[in-house]
Amino acid sequence: MIVAIIATLAPALVILLGIGALISAAETSMTAASRGRMHQLERDGDRSAARVNRLMGDQENMIGAILLSNNVVNIGASALTTSVLAVAFPGTLGVVASTVIMTVLVVVFGEILPKTLAITRPEVVARFLSLPTWWLVRIFGPLARAAQWIVRQTLRPFGINLSMETDVLAAHEEIRGAVEYHHAEGVVESRDRRMLGGVLDLSEMDVSEVMVHRKSVEMLDAALPPRELVRQALDCGHSRLPLWRDNPDNIVGVLHVRDLIKVLAQGDASLDAIDVAALARKPWFTPETTKLKDQLNGFLKKRNHFALVVDEYGGLQGVVALEDILEEIVGEIDDEHDATVEGLRIQPDGWVETAGTVTVRDLNRALDWDLPDDQAVTVAGLLIEEAQAIPEEGETFFFFGHRFEVARRRRNQITELRISPRADTDGGWIESG
Repeated sequence: MIVAIIATLAPALVILLGIGALISAAETSMTAASRGRMHQLERDGDRSAARVNRLMGDQENMIGAILLSNNVVNIGASALTTSVLAVAFPGTLGVVASTVIMTVLVVVFGEILPKTLAITRPEVVARFLSLPTWWLVRIFGPLARAAQWIVRQTLRPFGINLSMETDVLAAHEEIRGAVEYHHAEGVVESRDRRMLGGVLDLSEMDVSEVMVHRKSVEMLDAALPPRELVRQALDCGHSRLPLWRDNPDNIVGVLHVRDLIKVLAQGDASLDAIDVAALARKPWFTPETTKLKDQLNGFLKKRNHFALVVDEYGGLQGVVALEDILEEIVGEIDDEHDATVEGLRIQPDGWVETAGTVTVRDLNRALDWDLPDDQAVTVAGLLIEEAQAIPEEGETFFFFGHRFEVARRRRNQITELRISPRADTDGGWIESG
């Protein structure tokens, strides 16, 4: 009788375990498959890859449907096995036997084996199982969404509010994590890592973080005599110069030195007769909260490489150029008019002397450090943020594994600092003589 019962159970159990194994393989292959490889195959006309991409487009719903169906199959197989063995082995023995047998079968043949095979060739398995998975999502998707709704309602009283559109994986963070992992493995070089990270940061950074502050912007007073304006424009070394009248906040135009040179090359008028203000182009003002990605798109759309940054009150805060945004990706771009390392000097003892206006990102790029750049833009700003005060000359602080020494301060501005490559003691801050 027991043999007959087992013979009756075996075919159904094999079918259910087989379905569960395929579902487990689909889950692993779909999440492990290379997105870039799938998109390339879709562009080459692979319909299975296109189906995989559509499934991954709603990853949360797909995973929910897969998990739900897999649980239905495994629970069904366990219930069937328990009901049959309970007849063959009365009492608790049948339940215990069913639990042991199904645990081994589900873990080995329903989970470990198919997932191991799927992880070795995820793209091949994902394409092979794309059609069954698509039908699976069509059938169990509504039930999975209902389950997600129940979960969200359950979490709401605890202050955890998730919309139905909440994505489980942020694409940018997924890419950033992959870059960091491959950099740690030695596959991605430090320079490439910084460049890829710079591209991802464009949508998170404001123009105020890369602009040239107004204190460092060279501007021209439109009230000066034409000869003096021409001399200053040619001596400054910049190709675009804001032109102001009455006060530096009243920008009336942007002078392109190339336009000025064209007039000088024609030689039709003397220097004193040139109307410099008439040569200036209309200024482009952009809010300081504009994201770098949006500003870059604006530069491309307007075919303009220069913008004036203003605050919410319209006051001039600085200027931003296309070069400033590109430097966030490729690093410092030096030409024949630029200083090699402006404001940054490495001493023989390993300490670094830096101007307070040097940005944290430039310092990290130049020395391959990892100081946080989300708290402040400049090195002086970072020190003030951490110290919660404006330090005096000679004060020494220990932050982020480095020792910061205030070398020079002018009124309320830290103009020069000395930073150690790695500090030799731990602690908060240390005041020196």
